[in-house]
Amino acid sequence: MAAADMGRSRIVIAGGGLAGLSLSLALKRALADGVDVIMCDPALSRDPHGDRRSYAIAAAARRMFQALGVWDAVSEKAQPILDMVITDSSLQDPIRPTYLTFEGAVDGEAFAHMVTAGDLTALLLEACREAGVTLKPEGVKGFTSHAAHTDVELTGGETLSATLLVAADGARSRLREQAGIGWIYWPYNQSGIVATISHERDHEGRAVEHFLPAGPFAILPLKDETRPDGSVQHRSSIVWSERSENVPVLLESHPEDLLAELEKRFGLQLGRIAFETKPQAFPLAFGVARSFVGERLVLLGDAAHLIHPIAGQGLNLGLHDVAALAEIITDAMRLGQDPGGADVLMQYERARRADITAMGIVTDGLNRLFSNDLLPVRLIRDLGLGLVDRMPGLKRFFIREAAGLRREDVPRLLKGEAL
Repeated sequence: MAAADMGRSRIVIAGGGLAGLSLSLALKRALADGVDVIMCDPALSRDPHGDRRSYAIAAAARRMFQALGVWDAVSEKAQPILDMVITDSSLQDPIRPTYLTFEGAVDGEAFAHMVTAGDLTALLLEACREAGVTLKPEGVKGFTSHAAHTDVELTGGETLSATLLVAADGARSRLREQAGIGWIYWPYNQSGIVATISHERDHEGRAVEHFLPAGPFAILPLKDETRPDGSVQHRSSIVWSERSENVPVLLESHPEDLLAELEKRFGLQLGRIAFETKPQAFPLAFGVARSFVGERLVLLGDAAHLIHPIAGQGLNLGLHDVAALAEIITDAMRLGQDPGGADVLMQYERARRADITAMGIVTDGLNRLFSNDLLPVRLIRDLGLGLVDRMPGLKRFFIREAAGLRREDVPRLLKGEAL
C-alpha cells in the first residue's frame, strides 16, 4: 500500500530513547491528527525508571521541553546547575587549583539542569500517550524503500507502510547499516564509568570537572531525594573517564577499594560519600554518519553521531536533531510536501551537518588536550584556562555556547516557540 493511499502520512520512529520520544511528541503536538506517529522499541515494555543514568539538559533543550508542554513536570525532578568549577591536576597532587569558574545563569535561567534518564523517559512516554503517539513494544527488523513509501518490517512479523522511517536506534544502528550509510568511527582508549553518589553535604548546585591524566572526572549535582523516614539525601552523578584497560580491575575490585579510588577523585568537600547505584562502564568513542539521510530514511541522535562526553553535549546534540527535523517535517507537511521526499530530507542534512561536525571536532580536541600529563601541555592549557577566567566576555560566549543559546538561527523549538 503506497503512502498516498493511507489517507495521511505515517512516520515510524525506530528507537524509544529520549531523542525518539522527543521527536514523536514534537510531531504530534505540531500536526495532531494530520500525521500518524508510531514508535517501535522493545524497551517500551519495561519500566523506564530503572534507568538511573543522568543527563545535563542545556537551556535551549529546556526551552524545547517547555514548548512541548512537559517542562513543568520535568522541573520537579531536575536540579539546576548554578555554577561550575574546572580544575586540572594529577591524581597525586595534594591540591587541585581552580583554573576556571562559570556562573550557571545565562539570560536569566540556568544554563543546564540535571535529570535522571528514567524520570525524563517516563514523563515523555506519558506525554506521548496523551498526544496520541502509537507505542509498539517491538523492534524494527528491516525496511524496503519504494518511490512513494517504505515498508517497515517489525520483529513481531507485522509490516507497516510509512511515509518516512526515522532511525533512532543508537550508535550501532542496524537501520543505518542496512541503508548502506557509511560510519566514520574511532574508539578512545577510555571508558566512562557512571554512577549516582550520595554525600553528606549539600552540593549547592555546583558542578565540578577535574581534568586528570586518564580523562575528565565530572561531578554533576542531582536533586535531593527525600527518604521514607523524612531525611534528605544529597546526591550527585559522576562521569568518570578512565583508561579502558583499568576499568575491569576497578569494577571487579572490593566495594571498599572502589570507593577509595573514587574518593581520590571525588575529594572530601561534600563529606562522606557512598555509591547509591552500581557503577556501570561504557566504552567511549567518536562516530559520525557519512550521510544523515537515505531513501525515505533519516538518522537521529546517536544513530547519526557519537561524541566524547567531556562537554556533556551528547544528548543535547541529539535534541538539536529533534528540533531541526520536527520543524522541517512540520513546515513541509503544512505546505503539502512529502515529508519523506529527498528534497525535504536534504534540508535536515544541511541543517545539522556543520553543527555536528563542529561539536565532534571540539570534543575530540578537548579530550586529546586534557587527557594527558605532559608538563608542557599542562602549562599551556592551564595558562589558557586562566586567561579565559579573566575575560568575562569570552566566558559569556562559552557559557552561551554550552547552553545552546549563542546563535539566532536555531530551530524554533530551541527558542521555546511552538511549531
